[in-house]
Amino acid sequence: MYKKIKLSYDSLEPVIDDLTLNLHYNKHYQGYIDNLNKLVTSDLDVIDIIKNIDKFDLDKRSDILYNAGGVLNHELYFLSMDNKAYKENKLTRDISKKYGSFENFKNEFISVAYKLVGSGYTFLVLNNNELDIVNMSNQENPYTYGMVPLLALDLWEHAYYLKYYNNRNLYINNFFSIINFDKASEIYEKEKKY
Repeated sequence: MYKKIKLSYDSLEPVIDDLTLNLHYNKHYQGYIDNLNKLVTSDLDVIDIIKNIDKFDLDKRSDILYNAGGVLNHELYFLSMDNKAYKENKLTRDISKKYGSFENFKNEFISVAYKLVGSGYTFLVLNNNELDIVNMSNQENPYTYGMVPLLALDLWEHAYYLKYYNNRNLYINNFFSIINFDKASEIYEKEKKY
């Protein structure tokens, strides 16, 4: 039985309002958990469900992938945020090396996020052991394509609309003030092959 992760914060104000956070976590994310529990009765973790989708009945695969992606993407999104001060770590140093500076990375991430059409996510991923920024539609997940997601920005309207209305670009820009690079670096250091 799949359950929600616990948040390490009560509030992300002023970047994300408490009502949006509450609805997003307790309604949207919970909905994907509930649907996945109806579809899957195995003891595989959610990442393994995506990596082993061929073990499920063909007529259920699409629904399973969609809801498993919804669970994983929301979990990474919630883990990608906190209200602590930014500090440099292994990941941010490697980001600066790859993109020339942290500011260049920020600008590139924002630029890629601006280009997402419709609903989906912008991810920082390990792709063939290299850092990359990718957009994925709806509830697609990088694991489906052999990539490891390190952080996620949810660009479905329910993630920002109550506070930002149609100003998605402001939400994207403000996201950088609450990114949990410690959590992203923890995943990075575990998955990066040196």
